[in-house]
Amino acid sequence: MTIETTALGTLALIAIMAVVTLATRFGGVFLMSFVRISPRIESFINAMASSVLIAIIVPMAWEGDAGARLALLTTAVLVLLIRKPLPAIALGIATAALVRYLG
Repeated sequence: MTIETTALGTLALIAIMAVVTLATRFGGVFLMSFVRISPRIESFINAMASSVLIAIIVPMAWEGDAGARLALLTTAVLVLLIRKPLPAIALGIATAALVRYLG
């Protein structure tokens, strides 16, 4: 299946992606309404969130440039020091931007 990347094709793709995203999010909530959340399931859900984060970070650290690696290092160190992820992520992004700008 191909969709032309005209203005109408682009809008169609955005609409399709929005519908699929909403369907998966609402579908997950609907299905989980039938599941009793035991401590074991809660542990699984918490571990799953960490697994997704690691799956995003590892390829970036492995194949990324110096900016990506320094951003990850900055973010990790700051999270450990200040225990607040949002400022640490912001400074990690700023580090990547600075290294890429100067490099």
